[in-house]
Amino acid sequence: MDNKLGSKIPTSLVGPKTKRQMTVTMSVIMILYLISAIKTESFVTELFYGFENIMMMVGQLFPPNPNYAQAVWPKLIETLHMAIIATTVAIVLCVPLSLLAANNVTSNKYLYNSVRMFLNILRTIPDIILAVIFVGLFGIGVFPGILALIIFSLGILAKLISETIESIDSHPLEAMTASGANKLQVIWFAVVPQVLPQFISFGLYVFEINIRASVVLGLVGAGGVGQLLNQQINFFNYQNAMMLIVIIFIAVIIIDYISTKLREAIV
Repeated sequence: MDNKLGSKIPTSLVGPKTKRQMTVTMSVIMILYLISAIKTESFVTELFYGFENIMMMVGQLFPPNPNYAQAVWPKLIETLHMAIIATTVAIVLCVPLSLLAANNVTSNKYLYNSVRMFLNILRTIPDIILAVIFVGLFGIGVFPGILALIIFSLGILAKLISETIESIDSHPLEAMTASGANKLQVIWFAVVPQVLPQFISFGLYVFEINIRASVVLGLVGAGGVGQLLNQQINFFNYQNAMMLIVIIFIAVIIIDYISTKLREAIV
């Protein structure tokens, strides 16, 4: 059936070429999955074989022990302090690194590429590895966890902020440079007003990440509530561990909700 312009209405929204591409893509994904499963000897069916053990483990976790909640609060506050310190230090350190890693601010290509490479190296090191290294250097406690979170946060923040700076409107920078402003004046009056809302938003986002990451770091002795969780699991106090997990879950939801509302108000 022809329309008023004399062209035919397409019978399908997906052309033969697109169908072939989707078929090839899905086939490649399935082949890669099968090769990986065979090489690692790991198949989805193993999950069903271990279902009985899973249910037995879940049964040992319930009911949570409410009396253990009093022992959790100090460690939970310690985890919050770790995240606050690490995020604050990372925010301060990422400011110069972000500017140096932005090609519209740093004209020296050698300096720009060196900083970008340094940030790439930071992001390639997992936070759990950093925690293990610092625990080995400084011993079990909060300090190694804070150091690991600072480096972990710095890599993420500097990457996000530098890319935000590179995407800003270049006209205010060119206008101030043409009027004789120095580099600091250009950054303060042309760059900062454009990136400040995103800067605050990314800082809150990294704080959320640090809350969750600090729980994991505690499993290797880097302090916080994760260290307490690891202790209770090792002592087979599964009901205490479940109470701790419930408290962590509620705390993370509350923090995420507050942070989301703050980011919405800022941006």
